[in-house]
Amino acid sequence: MTIVQGIEARGMHHCETTALGVLLRHEGLELSEPMLFGLGSGLSFVYWDARSMPFPFLGGRVKPFELTRNLASRLGLTLTVQETASPRKAWQNVTASIDAGRPVGLQLDSFHLDYFGTKVHFGGHVVAMYGYDEHDAYLVDTGQQGGAVRTGLAGLAAARAERGPMTARNRSFTLALPQRPPSWQDQIVPAVRHCAEAFLAAPIANLGHRGIAKAAKLVPGWLRRAAEPRRDLPQAALLMERGGTGGALFRVLFRDFLDEGARLVGGGGLRTGHRLYAEAAVLWTDVAALIAKAGESGDAAPLEQAGTLLGDLARIEEEAMEVLRRL
Repeated sequence: MTIVQGIEARGMHHCETTALGVLLRHEGLELSEPMLFGLGSGLSFVYWDARSMPFPFLGGRVKPFELTRNLASRLGLTLTVQETASPRKAWQNVTASIDAGRPVGLQLDSFHLDYFGTKVHFGGHVVAMYGYDEHDAYLVDTGQQGGAVRTGLAGLAAARAERGPMTARNRSFTLALPQRPPSWQDQIVPAVRHCAEAFLAAPIANLGHRGIAKAAKLVPGWLRRAAEPRRDLPQAALLMERGGTGGALFRVLFRDFLDEGARLVGGGGLRTGHRLYAEAAVLWTDVAALIAKAGESGDAAPLEQAGTLLGDLARIEEEAMEVLRRL
């Protein structure tokens, strides 16, 4: 058995921030989960539907691994990424890091992990790996998935090699701090501005506040869109509230980031943004509850209510991001 010593196997809400927390704590940098999410400019929105999809997907964050790249760039971290089509080389990349006493992040498809109770393909899942033996890999996943967990090596290899939406080719990565510890507090406002600008300048109508407005028009028709409403709508609601988001489609994490940022660096704009995202987080939870209710009852009225709230959310989030862009 080979185990990296000194690992604090703390599972948080979101998979990518959980893995980043493990890697950075091992390097000596302790940041809260909302701060990791916010410094990585992680908040976004996408309404994603396609003919090949059984049901639309509402996403509340930037695409997988973009948060990690943003965070590393902003804090001056050395991000070393390895990808390969070779299973043998992929395993060597991981064991070399762990044998050297450094945990490693992995992007993979959660479908193949032994400890996942819900077997759904998601190729953008991220875990931290800190050890292995002849049978199992020792991982840190979200608190919802158990925090410190183990999975068989064959399943891990399949998860890393899976191809499809949001997957990466056996991607592994490590982080290292610069010689001079980063002044991360100085990066709070730039991170907020970057997130706001991207949200407001989204190039297509499925993204950002325009995407939320589009969802407001389309969600009322979800009973007709769903092949199995009693399954599809509650599952969509579950992903919004508990699918690794910290609740309310990542708005809770962003709200808490703005609150922490306002306390650390001050500024009325951050406080205004916090107030508006606190309001938005409550409404997103209400939207999820209405979507679940419609699926369970077969009644379209809750979806009409959800559409109205989504229209309100599009306006609230646009207002919030306009304020934050001007920081």
